[in-house]
Amino acid sequence: MSTKTKIFIDGSEGTTGLRIYERFEGRDDIELLKIDSELRKDINERKRLINESDVTFLCLPDAAAMEAVSLVENDNVVIIDASTAHRTNEGWAYGFPELSAGHKEAIKNGKRIAVPGCYATGFISLVYPMIAQGLLPADYPVSAFGLSGYSGAGKKVIAAYESEERPVDFDAPREYALTQQHKHLKEMKKITGLNKEPLFSPIICDYYSGMVMSVPLYTDMLHNVKGVEDVHAMLDKFYEGQKFVKVMPLDAQAGEGNMLAGNGCSGWDGLKIFITGNDDRIVLSSQFDNLGKGASGAAIQCLNIVLGCEEDKGLQL
Repeated sequence: MSTKTKIFIDGSEGTTGLRIYERFEGRDDIELLKIDSELRKDINERKRLINESDVTFLCLPDAAAMEAVSLVENDNVVIIDASTAHRTNEGWAYGFPELSAGHKEAIKNGKRIAVPGCYATGFISLVYPMIAQGLLPADYPVSAFGLSGYSGAGKKVIAAYESEERPVDFDAPREYALTQQHKHLKEMKKITGLNKEPLFSPIICDYYSGMVMSVPLYTDMLHNVKGVEDVHAMLDKFYEGQKFVKVMPLDAQAGEGNMLAGNGCSGWDGLKIFITGNDDRIVLSSQFDNLGKGASGAAIQCLNIVLGCEEDKGLQL
């Protein structure tokens, strides 16, 4: 790569694309290749910029992301895709380097990197180590629920929530994906190694950004677990030394009135893990920003690994 890495953001006017763009402010190692706004859907201009770049970020709907990959002719171009399109595809590195040395190595050496989904990030951060370390059986009937700010739903939903004429039901949290077909389920199952997709209830709430993902578990259905201390000890060791993932002390939430706020990590690019409950029933929770570790922050972290610079360069930790 050249002294300055040439970056193209395909889909730079969406929420994730704009946040990626903002994170490059002040970086002297990046040269941004910009597309004229009237040409942003022009396939020939997009193709030219993709192949001129060292790294292209795809911040597009799934079909458009797949089309963008088909335009690549330069074998040296690295694609970092923030869509759902390629997260479980062979040949694509899954952009969650904290899961294992193998995941990080695949990102470092990969030409095709898929950024995890926001809810999937929270779920996988909890369930992957539980299965990998033998505490959670792969055939456990896992359920999960998540709270999220409305910014992760895209520009149209953001505009609807911020409209003075919005419906009254926007004032309350709203459960969705009621048919159990949320687009993150596929990666939740594959990356963690679960035998079945989890039962998942996502809830969109009337605040801008931040999320909490929670997984309740029965202790007597786990392996080698007598209570919360055993799970905490394993997760604390699993993520030891990580910059972006922090396992909080067992009494950490006590200072917050024994509550976890969905917006508690808004504006921060890391992820906090809480282990709560009792010796019979445990709840694993991850708290992070859906626009941070759940989207654009994770994309920038993957770029930094590819470039060999500090993982948190341009990020807020």
